[in-house]
Amino acid sequence: MPARTRRGVVLAEEHHHSRLRKLVTRIVLLAFAIGLVVAGVLGIQGIRHNFGGPRCQATALGQSVTFDPSQTAYAATIAAVAEKRGLPARAATIAIATAIQESKLRNLRYGDRDSVGLFQQRPSQGWGTVEQILDPVYATNKFYDALVKIKGYEGMRITEIAQKVQKSAYPEAYADHEQEGRLLASTLMGHSPAGLGCRLDDAAEGNPGALGEALSTEQGVKGTVRGKTFTVDAPSERVAWATGAYAVAKASQFGATKVRVGEREWTRTRDSDGWSWRQVKGKTAGKTTVTVTFP
Repeated sequence: MPARTRRGVVLAEEHHHSRLRKLVTRIVLLAFAIGLVVAGVLGIQGIRHNFGGPRCQATALGQSVTFDPSQTAYAATIAAVAEKRGLPARAATIAIATAIQESKLRNLRYGDRDSVGLFQQRPSQGWGTVEQILDPVYATNKFYDALVKIKGYEGMRITEIAQKVQKSAYPEAYADHEQEGRLLASTLMGHSPAGLGCRLDDAAEGNPGALGEALSTEQGVKGTVRGKTFTVDAPSERVAWATGAYAVAKASQFGATKVRVGEREWTRTRDSDGWSWRQVKGKTAGKTTVTVTFP
């Protein structure tokens, strides 16, 4: 081949390779840019999920765990039923951890085969009708009915209990949520005073009567409604904190704006103060008095 022709071929090949390299570079840069955009969107969504939206936080034993208000309200029901039945916090820990594993603390209308509800109980296995199981109080009582039949359950590993109560094919999975269950049970049953707080949107309206009815049904504690306040004189300081924590956990549902237990008060807000209970200045009620205020 003449030298001029060979040189033309070489130049053409170099030009082709140069265009190919530029194209590859552009594709890589475009993919990188898209990756940054996606990561940014996911990051913003994550920030909104963890910090921007309504959230509740349980703090005990030097650790904290957060859930959305709906999940926390279901955990409060589970703990309240244990309180009403005179069961220890360990029972609530087991039940809450089970509900986290089975439904992520959601009252699901679907599941594996005919499983439904917080604990994914099956009508075909004798847990009740679908309508009954979808009642969180009924479902929780049925769970505790099965739990208390296990001799020595308080000292057993949660994986053993899950196998006996839930007949789970993956009992080890329950252990992943035991700490979350423990933190929620400790705060919701009053063993970790001022341990539960919620960051919530403003309440347009509230229903103190509905809170009182739910508290009586689930926890077995009765109170008095006077205008826009609901007051409970608890039998002990621990029960007062359990009642206060219940009111905070249900504030999103019933519209409470403030909850006071003795000299400490939680105030509904979207900022970081929603996690904490501040000291109340001036004259306060007794340590076992719980006052819930509504808009």
